[in-house]
Amino acid sequence: AMVLGVVAAQLRIPPLVGYLFAGIVISPATPGFVGDVALAGQLAEIGVMLLMFGVGLHFSLGDLLQVRRIALPGSLLQMGVSTAAGWGLARFWGWSDAAALVFGLSLSVASTVVLLKALDAKGVMESVNGRIAVGWLVVEDLAMILVLVVLPPLAKALDGSTTAFSSSDVVATLALAVAFVALMLVLGRRLFPWILWQVAKTGSRELFTLCVVATAVGIAYGSSKLFGVSFALGAFFAGMVLRESDLSHRAAQESLPLRDAFSVLFFVSVGMLFKPAILMQQPVHVLGVVAIIILGKSLAAL
Repeated sequence: AMVLGVVAAQLRIPPLVGYLFAGIVISPATPGFVGDVALAGQLAEIGVMLLMFGVGLHFSLGDLLQVRRIALPGSLLQMGVSTAAGWGLARFWGWSDAAALVFGLSLSVASTVVLLKALDAKGVMESVNGRIAVGWLVVEDLAMILVLVVLPPLAKALDGSTTAFSSSDVVATLALAVAFVALMLVLGRRLFPWILWQVAKTGSRELFTLCVVATAVGIAYGSSKLFGVSFALGAFFAGMVLRESDLSHRAAQESLPLRDAFSVLFFVSVGMLFKPAILMQQPVHVLGVVAIIILGKSLAAL
């Protein structure tokens, strides 16, 4: 990753392209050394959590509310258009309704890590456009929580299964998500900054760094296990509540090296999943997907 990242930088392209190629080099789909895909994925999860935590440290609830009139309708419209386009393309290929729906929904969301890396590299994370983009991502993440609950019974219904669609599951999921957000904004924004202050009083830099990382990973894990919220979204809210502390700037600086190192592994793990042979086996299908992502989603966002 380091070598190919340097090569990418010398070619004046984002280093993350080099990280992706590093993953391809050690993937099971290419000859030579094969890396541990499962381990890479687990380390990548830590990278995603720390990256989203760092973003949350720079954003408040007020920042997100300021961009709600653009981020909320824009993200939902873009998701709807992308899902419909993906569904139509997959149906044209002869896929079932259920498979086409899953495919369309997969194309409807953006990669949070890729976009945040791009914004950070251009230094526009805290600009108006950067805040709109982050708000857009948060809405998408919240929407996908609901989608992941609705999708299994809906897919069975589309395939002709007798399994009934249960609205109670949807209500329960929404209630859990709302409970998590409320808990973090009411209790978390007071409790976790207080804990950070107590640890800072010890004067140990090591303990302070450990407290920051434990808070980020702990809240992310707890949000997933107890409230059904994704690791990434949980870590984002962990950063938001710690932003209320006067030590938030120090927390961001202390977690930066770990965040950068582990986020690189996210791109490596993605590269390890890519099979170059698909470009030769299904070139038209690949072009169709790229067209939806680049043209369809851009026009919907516009």
